[in-house]
Order: sequence, then C-alpha cells, then structure tokens
Amino acid sequence: MNEQLLSVGIDMGTSTTQLVLSKLHIENLASSFTVPRLVITNKEVVYRSDICFTPVLADNRIDMIQIQQFVQEQYAKAGISKEEIQTGAVIITGETARKENASEVLQSLSGFAGDFVVATAGPDLESIIAAKGAGAHTYSKDRSTSIVNIDIGGGTSNLALFASGDLLDTGCLDIGGRLIKVDQNSHEITYIAPKIKQLAERRGIPLALGQRVTPVDLEPIIGEMVKLLEESVGIRPLGDFYDTIVTNKGLKLDRNIASISFSGGVADYIYNESTGDVFQYGDIGILLGRAIAASPLTKQLTVARAAETIRATVVGAGSHTTEISGSTITYTDESFPIKSVPILKLSLSDESSDDETLARAITDKLSWFKLNNDLQQVAIAIEGKSSPSFQEVQKYARGLHKGMAELLEQKYPLIVVVHHDMAKVLGQTLYALLDYKKDVICLDSVVVDNGDYIDIGKPIADGKVLPIVIKTLVFH
Repeated sequence: MNEQLLSVGIDMGTSTTQLVLSKLHIENLASSFTVPRLVITNKEVVYRSDICFTPVLADNRIDMIQIQQFVQEQYAKAGISKEEIQTGAVIITGETARKENASEVLQSLSGFAGDFVVATAGPDLESIIAAKGAGAHTYSKDRSTSIVNIDIGGGTSNLALFASGDLLDTGCLDIGGRLIKVDQNSHEITYIAPKIKQLAERRGIPLALGQRVTPVDLEPIIGEMVKLLEESVGIRPLGDFYDTIVTNKGLKLDRNIASISFSGGVADYIYNESTGDVFQYGDIGILLGRAIAASPLTKQLTVARAAETIRATVVGAGSHTTEISGSTITYTDESFPIKSVPILKLSLSDESSDDETLARAITDKLSWFKLNNDLQQVAIAIEGKSSPSFQEVQKYARGLHKGMAELLEQKYPLIVVVHHDMAKVLGQTLYALLDYKKDVICLDSVVVDNGDYIDIGKPIADGKVLPIVIKTLVFH
C-alpha cells in the first residue's frame, strides 16, 4: 500500500509566522500476516509560504484575524483548499506562547486550517524542536560527537545539547534579533528590551529610545550579547550578567562541547555574508548574526551547517508518522481518543542503570515540558527490553513510578510508550504500584523521539491494538 498525504505546518513565533506544505509518501512495511506498520518513506516540501511578522494587537494579544487571513492567502497562493490537507501541526513558540490569548488562537487556527495537532512550546521544548529541525541530533549521532544548537530568533536564543544522538540538556537566553528595534529610515531606536537596557546600563553603554545609531554605535552592546552566548556554551567564564539573561535555565556545562550549529532567523547572517541595509528588518538581527560569525563561537567550535535556519521548526511541523501499537498493551480505562500528547524519550544511558537513575532522569527532563512552570500532560517513552526478567520489569516500574511523581498529581492518565514488546506486563506492574488508583496506558512497538506528539485512537481488533498517530514537529 502506497499513499500520499498533503500536510501543513504552521509556526507562530516571537517575530514571524510562516507556513509550509509537504507531500508525505506513506508505505505499509508489514507483511500480509501482521498488523499494519505505516511509515513515511519520503517527504517533499511543495510550498514554502511568505514570512510575515507575527501580528500583535495594541493590548499585546495575538491578532487572530490577521493570522487567519495570512493562512487563507497562503493556501490561495499554493492553489489548495483546506479540505485537501489531510494532516499537519500548528505550533506557537517564544514570546508569542506567553500571550494572553495564545491557547484560544491555537485552537481556532487548528479548526480553521484543518484538524491538526496543536502545541504551545515552552523554552525547553522549543529548544529541542528547533535543534532537531536544524539536524543537530542527526549530526551528533552520525559523527558520535557532541553538538550544541543555538536557535536565535527575535526574542530568545534556545540551546539544545546532543551527544551521539542523545539529548543531554537545554537552555534559553533572552538574546535575539528584535530586542533592539531600529527605524529603517531614520535609524532611530524605537524599542529596547528591559534586560538589554539593564545590560547597557551596567556596562556603561549609551543606549536610549530615539537615539540615532549606526552599526558602529551598536557594536558594544551586540558584543556583550555575543559574550553571553559564549558563556552559555562554556567557552568563556560565566560573568556577572549571565544569570540575569537566562530565560529559565542555562546548560549545565559539565562537559566539553565539540561542535555548534545555528538556526532561527539570525542564523542566515551567521552562515552567509549579508549585503544591503543592515536595518532592513527594523532590528539588529543582521548585525547580531555578523558578530556571531566573527566570534569565538565559530572559531573555537566546529561549525555544522544547519539543515534549516529560519524554517527549522515550520518545515518539520507538518510531518508525521503513523504506527500501530503491537501485540501487547495495557489500558485501565477507555478514555480514548487522546490528542496532542508530547513525548519525553529517555536515552539508553537513563535506562541502563538502576531504578533511582531512571527516576532522576525522568524528574530532571520533565522540566522540558513545562510552560510558565506548569507541567502539561506528557508521555514517557523508553526502549525497554526484548525479553525482560521479572527483576528488570520491576526496576522499570519502580523508576517510572518514582520519576513520574509530578505527573501523578495531574488528572490525566499516565502514558508510557515502550519500543520492545513488554508493554502489557510493565503496564500491569506499574498499575499495581499505583495501588490501582491511577489510570495507566502502556503501549509497545512505537518508535518515537523527543519533540514528537502522539494521538491515541480507540482500541481495535478486540481491544488488542491501538492506532497511534505520531505527529512529529521535526522531520529528519
């Protein structure tokens, strides 16, 4: 069976909103005597939209009407209607995710543009999505090395550190290309972000609204921003302003980093020389990119060119794979379908030791999925064992039980995804540890990764299998 699906990805970020249409080639790789195993065999981007500034109303809410008009215009330019689109994702990131009506806009746009997975990404999850869209984790896996990706947008710089394909840590700094805005014609400063103004004052750099500036005038403050990025990856000692510029947390910096990649709008001016007016976008993004390109960030670390820069998130937002969970599952209450659940995928090193190590890894990494310090529903994904002993099943259950303590406080069922065929026994053991008071869904034979989202359908085949849609916000 070979099919083609038309998929859309829509990304609303701090500075820009954009849309991408992709054609996904789907094939059933299973034999005639097994349950279907549908995978994406190829992905072809068929339309890349214009990029518009994310519209914001005077009261600092997202302008939903303008967003819908933008989507309508792009569908018309692409020559398609929403009825032709079969799948996709809408994601909202950066400062835009903190707008008062962010959730309302997401749900409205999902229904307006098609029935898609929707996600509001906090700084940690945004770091993961952007890094994978840039190809950083594939680079680290193929070369068995460490790499940090810095996604530099309008308001923040999101960091994600990988080693040999495993995600180790994330961080975020309030550094971006639109934290100082400059009128394109008069070259007067029209906006200075509070933290950047504080940084300028501490360093004695003159910077004020209405001040006419040249690129040379802005070099000192941009230089300070670049130094903070150098501190964030460990090639410069942490200074007195580092803790202030951190959005939520920085990288742990407990290991050397070999390589670096860049994504986001500023990245184009790190990888490529710019010509023309440096203030053409009404901000310091081009100057910031130039300064990074000439800094120790690119001189002391091996630079890997990102697969995508400004479109790193949106190109992947329309990609998805479909799997059927295999021969063993556990669910204690038929609360299906469940939509748009983000996945925390643990590394093999997290699983390879005792239950305490597994629990600590889950507890630490759950923070990636917090938005405004609130933990959303999360599915925990593990590799598991192909033929586990009783002791190994108990170890997994104890580690999951302890590590998912914060999730136990949520009203949602606990969702565990296992690659190997042990979901039934693990789910039942976990359910017993919970004293049969918390609903559990445990699925096997589903390949997932951090940054993926799943939809879980109703049980089929006498309740023995579950259709799982994995809507991947980044496609490799």
